[in-house]
Amino acid sequence: MPVAANSYLKLIDLIQLDNWSVQTLLESKVHYSQRFELAKIGEFLIKNKNVVAIADDIVYRRITVKINNNGVVLRDTEKGIRIGTKRQYLAKSGQFIISKIDARNGAFGIVPDELDGAVVTNDFPLFDVNENKINPHFLLLITTTKEFIKFAQSCSSGTTNRQRMDIDLFLNQKIPLPSLFEQNKIVSDYNNKIKEADDLQNEARKLQGEIDKYLFQELGLAKENIIEKIKGLQFVNFKDINRWDLTFLSQQKNSNKSAFPLIAYGDLFLSLNNGIPARNYTDIGVRFLKVSDIKKNYIDDSNIKFIEKFKASDYIPKNTLLITRKGTVGNSVFIKEDKKYTASSEIFIIKLNAVVHGDYFAEINLSEFIQKQYIEKNTGTIMPSLSQEKLKEILIPLPPLEKQKEISVHISLIKNRMRELNGLSIEKKNEANQNFEKAIFN
Repeated sequence: MPVAANSYLKLIDLIQLDNWSVQTLLESKVHYSQRFELAKIGEFLIKNKNVVAIADDIVYRRITVKINNNGVVLRDTEKGIRIGTKRQYLAKSGQFIISKIDARNGAFGIVPDELDGAVVTNDFPLFDVNENKINPHFLLLITTTKEFIKFAQSCSSGTTNRQRMDIDLFLNQKIPLPSLFEQNKIVSDYNNKIKEADDLQNEARKLQGEIDKYLFQELGLAKENIIEKIKGLQFVNFKDINRWDLTFLSQQKNSNKSAFPLIAYGDLFLSLNNGIPARNYTDIGVRFLKVSDIKKNYIDDSNIKFIEKFKASDYIPKNTLLITRKGTVGNSVFIKEDKKYTASSEIFIIKLNAVVHGDYFAEINLSEFIQKQYIEKNTGTIMPSLSQEKLKEILIPLPPLEKQKEISVHISLIKNRMRELNGLSIEKKNEANQNFEKAIFN
């Protein structure tokens, strides 16, 4: 008779018992490489005890730690009288910091120079790092890996949204400790890959700026068409006010000039409709496009939703333009093929006149020239919204069809290069993480 797998009885050497938590004993095993000796984190982190009593008349900077290794940043500045917790800790640049609540989501970091002297509560413990033993950035890389996050989750307890890491368990956790020379090399190799990734992203961003330059040049748009913020004191004639929000009032609106006729959107629409109200989502059915799915002339597939109850007329036919009208106002995509989509009521569904090329329209709609008009015409500050009538008022330069096609093809080539660069950037970041994890874990 075969022996059953050891599912219920688990034997652990007494020397490995750092604590008596069953959850931690079962889940905290991190599969580190055997190339390096292991050392407890508490051997090179020293708890910061620099307490500060919050004074009512002083303004303090407060820190927060972003999840997924996204940095230590300024949370806000606040006068002491409005700070409830009067006993806090003074941060020093270079210290290691943890968010007890979000440690299970990778909220570890190093205090940057610009936040030296800021304050934190006990929920953000600070540690001086013994840099004779460990490179702080090497420690940070370990604590934000998937393997380590699993450990952080196993030693966090409390209600679902307020689980706090047990700092003693964190300090007792062992990690690989190569020589400082090896640590520095591992960190340097990682940073070099990340820099390559950032350089590729910056190159892609520059190409995005080139698109607007190209459009201004090809369409003969005058620079004064751009709506700019007015600085300093300004006066507005009462007769010129049709909106009261600051975003609108602080924009300088200039006369429009173009080498081609400026045509109102409404004159180019064969039909203009809103989508259908949000329904109960299902696992099957027809793809339901939300505002967040409509990006800059493409559809984001990262959060797909489906609906089952709809009419045949709710389908979006091919050669249809979609423009977001609420929240992120003015994003657009041109649907060229039958995709069996339906769309939210917060999205405009538009059939275009034959005098305008769909790809050209979608790309020009995303340009600075058009997007500034959206700022002028939408209403609401927290949740911007655009009416059908205001959409129809937007002006677009309309060259001949052949010129429209030439422009849309050129922009498409630029965007293909941008996608290529962004893809290479992601590859470099993945490579950086994989190389680091290969050096540290089995």
